[in-house]
Amino acid sequence: MAAENPRWGHRRIHGELTRLGHKIAASTVWNVMNRAGIDPAPRRDGPTWKQFLTAQAEHIVAVDFLHVDTVHLKRLYALVMLEHGSRRTHPLGVIPNPTGQWAAQAARNFLMDSGIDSTNLKFLIRDRAGQFTGSFDAVFADAGLRVLTSPPQAPKANAHCERIIGTLRREVLDRMLILNQKHLRRTLTRYLQHYNTARPHRSIGQLSPSQAETGPPTPIELANHRVHRRAILGGLINEYQIAS
Repeated sequence: MAAENPRWGHRRIHGELTRLGHKIAASTVWNVMNRAGIDPAPRRDGPTWKQFLTAQAEHIVAVDFLHVDTVHLKRLYALVMLEHGSRRTHPLGVIPNPTGQWAAQAARNFLMDSGIDSTNLKFLIRDRAGQFTGSFDAVFADAGLRVLTSPPQAPKANAHCERIIGTLRREVLDRMLILNQKHLRRTLTRYLQHYNTARPHRSIGQLSPSQAETGPPTPIELANHRVHRRAILGGLINEYQIAS
């Protein structure tokens, strides 16, 4: 097997042997290959996934579902989209039972109504959820985006979107009771408005996405100004602005 596939790593060979029913330690396979002078398989040509995401950030959007259980123990699903470069995040819709047809229509409505500039976008990252059908992919393909599907059970492949979902849970959804579909839609819309315009992001120099697009504010001496606090979502979150 090693002679026919010299570029295979020892773990791959060990796996093939195990699958065929031959019990052998992975270290034994490594020792045999090492004595035969067969080096580990070289890294594939091209950038790593992390390098690709960093280099293409401004051209990438990602989508994912999150679920929320209401006070009546009914489960709702929300579809969100993240722009990698700016970190802007958009709610695409909320529904109790998402289907492929619904997801495709939600994507279509977003592209038509949001005013997002899709001419600068090249890639859409999504997982393998059953709601992401060929019709869903076709909506973005028609807008000029190439759909990249993450490997099975590999949430880190869509880590940026997973992170915003974690932020939504920590800062909002785990700290308030959701009554129904309308309440969840309104809550997500209001929080993501705050997220895009007022919440600082470490990855973009502690600016909000809207500030990162227009440039950092002019430095000021806070001792000479009054700071105005505004409550968001009933005081769950606060925004701070220089009082005019």
